[in-house]
Amino acid sequence: MKLTVNGVTHDVDVEEDMPMLWVLRDVLGITGPKYGCGIAQCGACTVHMDGIAVRSCQLAAGDVEGEITTIEGLGSPAVRHAVQEAWIDLQVAQCGYCQSGQIMQAASFLELNPTPTDDQIDAAMSGNLCRCGTYPRIREAVKSAAIKLKAV
Repeated sequence: MKLTVNGVTHDVDVEEDMPMLWVLRDVLGITGPKYGCGIAQCGACTVHMDGIAVRSCQLAAGDVEGEITTIEGLGSPAVRHAVQEAWIDLQVAQCGYCQSGQIMQAASFLELNPTPTDDQIDAAMSGNLCRCGTYPRIREAVKSAAIKLKAV
């Protein structure tokens, strides 16, 4: 099957029911999305499918419709996405394991809601778990990124 990931089309020989997380990590070598729970409850595997945040551990390769974007395709070291910049500026990450999923969730959320309230941020990010408990910094980073995105 053909899959477009981070702007590159790949021919992959996988079963249609293989989770996209494993296609990304094991077949394509894209390791930003992480395995956390395998049941779409933690958010560590979050990627975008045509700009919408989805859990790649529960997305079958055969169900992909459109382009997949991972943290590697969200921005680049030279030109980071506003959410990535906010994460760095506010030093959100501690262990970092969940952060690619957090960033992907936040970026998708801000596309849908560019002027969120604290309650809306908390609700949108509630499906992304952080064992280090950086939730206050995550909220502040989402608010900071919203301001940066409006200025563009």
